[in-house]
Amino acid sequence: MPSTFTSHVSRRAAAELLGTGLLVAVVVGSGIAAQTLSPADTGLQLLENSLVTALGLTVLILAFGPISGAHFNPIVSAVDWVLGRRFGKGLRPLELGIFVVAQIIGAISGALLANAMFEVPTTMATTERASAGHLLGEVVATAGLVFLIFALVRTNRAALAAPAVGAYIGAAYWFTSSTSFANPAVTIGRMFSDTFAGIAPTSVLPYIAAQLIGAVVGAALTVLLYPSAGRAAGHVVVPSSLRSTS
Repeated sequence: MPSTFTSHVSRRAAAELLGTGLLVAVVVGSGIAAQTLSPADTGLQLLENSLVTALGLTVLILAFGPISGAHFNPIVSAVDWVLGRRFGKGLRPLELGIFVVAQIIGAISGALLANAMFEVPTTMATTERASAGHLLGEVVATAGLVFLIFALVRTNRAALAAPAVGAYIGAAYWFTSSTSFANPAVTIGRMFSDTFAGIAPTSVLPYIAAQLIGAVVGAALTVLLYPSAGRAAGHVVVPSSLRSTS
């Protein structure tokens, strides 16, 4: 049993590392390409970056969801654990810790990969983003993401998570002032690329703090509107019935 558990968790952690890494590579890489191809039009750069991110995230959820659930986000994993504790569902504490470490390592690796592909030096980002408006935007973006995911799961529509989450993130690039990072691992990863998608180290902790507040708000809204949402923990983002066991 221990070896089976270890093998299962290892596969899921590897999927989270690869999925989060590729997500950051998509975000940073498309940001670099947009900055290169449309240097004089910031709005067009954001449109290109957001469309590619939305499509890329959808594909990655479809690819890795059957293995790990495709969290790619410490916030999603943590809320899954918190909501599921009462009902004995969701991630165990050890699994949560492993997932978070894998997601952060993957995110940093993804930024480095994007830099290498576009032959951009790996230097710390210099784009300051931590204004009051941006932080409020992160609270809104993260709360909305958490609520969306757990509402889909609780109403047995988690199979729609890939297009729904991709569409939400693509839209949130535009309707939030922060361009919707909504993910501590991705925020940390984007610190390692001084490009269009980068974020200065001094803005990282405020962003993560705002994301944690957003997670609490999103979880509270979920419980308020779907009181038994914790029973569905463990089916995030892709329902366990659709996951591979081999």
